[in-house]
Amino acid sequence: VVRHPGSEGKWFAAAKDAELFDMAVELAARSPTDPLTLTRAARDFASSRPTFAQNCALIALHWIAHGHGYEITGADVRAAYDAAIKACEASGSDRSVIVSRVTELMSSTASNAAFVRTVLASRGLK
Repeated sequence: VVRHPGSEGKWFAAAKDAELFDMAVELAARSPTDPLTLTRAARDFASSRPTFAQNCALIALHWIAHGHGYEITGADVRAAYDAAIKACEASGSDRSVIVSRVTELMSSTASNAAFVRTVLASRGLK
C-alpha cells in the first residue's frame, strides 16, 4: 500500500480476507474501491460484523455518488443501501443514522449524487 499510493482501494479485499476489517474500511474510504465489491462485503458481513458491513455499504454509496464503478445500475444503489440498513438492524443501531448519512451524501455536489437520490426515492429518501 505504501509503495502504491492512490491504489488503496485495490487492497481492500486483501485486508478484508486477512480479517483486518478496520484497515479494509480505511483503505476503501481513501481511494476509489469497486462499489460492487464493497456491497458484496456489506451483504456477507451484515450479521457477523455489522459495523464493518455498514461502513462498506456507505462507502459503496459514496463511490457510486462520485461516479466510480462499472455500469452501476439502480439495483446496485438499492443493494448498497439495503445492505447498510440490514447491517444496522443486525447491530441494533438506530437506522436514522444510516438514513442521515445517505441523505447527506445525496445532497452533495458529487457527480452522481442526483442518480443516487433518484434511485433511493423508492426507499422513501429525498
